[in-house]
Amino acid sequence: MSVAVIGAGPAGLMAAEVLAQGGADVTVYDAMPSAGRKFLMAGRGGLNLTHSEPLPAFFTRYRDAAPRLEAAINAFPPDRLRAWCDGLGQATFVGTSGRVFPQSFKASPLLRAWLRRLDGAGVRFAFRQRWTGWDEKGHLAFETPEGRHALEARATVLALGGASWPRLGSDGGWVQVLAAKGVAISPLRPANCGFTVAWSDVFRDRFEGQPLKNAEFKFGARTERGEAVVTRSGIEGGAIYALSADLRAAILTSSEAILHVALRPDLHARVLLTRLSMPREKQSVSNFLRKALQLSPVAIGLLQEATSKSVARLSPRDLALLINAVPIKLSGTAPIARAISTAGGVSFDAMDANYMLQRLPGVFAAGEMLDWEAPTGGYLLQASFATGAAAARGALSWLAR
Repeated sequence: MSVAVIGAGPAGLMAAEVLAQGGADVTVYDAMPSAGRKFLMAGRGGLNLTHSEPLPAFFTRYRDAAPRLEAAINAFPPDRLRAWCDGLGQATFVGTSGRVFPQSFKASPLLRAWLRRLDGAGVRFAFRQRWTGWDEKGHLAFETPEGRHALEARATVLALGGASWPRLGSDGGWVQVLAAKGVAISPLRPANCGFTVAWSDVFRDRFEGQPLKNAEFKFGARTERGEAVVTRSGIEGGAIYALSADLRAAILTSSEAILHVALRPDLHARVLLTRLSMPREKQSVSNFLRKALQLSPVAIGLLQEATSKSVARLSPRDLALLINAVPIKLSGTAPIARAISTAGGVSFDAMDANYMLQRLPGVFAAGEMLDWEAPTGGYLLQASFATGAAAARGALSWLAR
């Protein structure tokens, strides 16, 4: 049973493993020179594999796509993913935030152990093979350093990723190929991304790269506590990523979104007012705010950025109100190539319950190339692993007919 898996990221490698366990003859094709490049990048600051929260809360992270992903994740839930890691000799632990990490905290030991297991299961790899679609005979077509070639496969699993980090292989080039075959695809959009802000030259030049720590970020009914970083063109960071879907939708509708930042979210307005009403004496306003409220220079700069007059001229009442509701006008999303992940992709309506493309019998799709998005925190990798396994099970069922 010859099966081609196209894409050597988490979804593709998991599909290859499940297929090999099911007795299929599997070859993984990838345009990059080696496997798991984006996986390794994701683990550069600590590989967040999944999350430990109860499944009912877990599923809400996938928003509108949750009902479509529920069966796949129930079949390969976080506990099973942790057991799978243990089986590779990579024990996991739950961090204080509930996020799950390997004990090594790195992606490379896990990937090496995984590739050894796949090699032992007979899975073959063919790198520098860029899939371009199908030839006139319906065979899979590839561009390689040796030229073009085609191959026939009884089943194909596509796990080509979205369009973020294209230098690591996920460039969205598959969109036109599948669209030409009549597969319904939602436009790819940046997710878990930064946003553009028209900072003043003074603020941008002074505070580019500076973090806003222990702040609270609010948009609409949603609030996220955490950290963000000022960039030359805007703002990004974990708390911003968690709000990115709502912010992106607002910008698409209204061309802008107003994000509000609480710089001292643990201080009640009355406490702020009391402290700000204290005599400033000969202190500069910056020193006064730093000592009275422990505000960082970038936080003080953000206050000044948000008002048309000097912060020193604001009344204690107005300043107290501003400190925990600093408005930032977002005018656009950062480029998709800089996003952590992407929204959009192959519509779930274009697939059957086994992740097979209804327009292309014997062709299955998995991972980030499907139309779902989730925040960082382990949800991205969990759904990638789970849909890779689901597509492989679908392919095995197809082959058994």
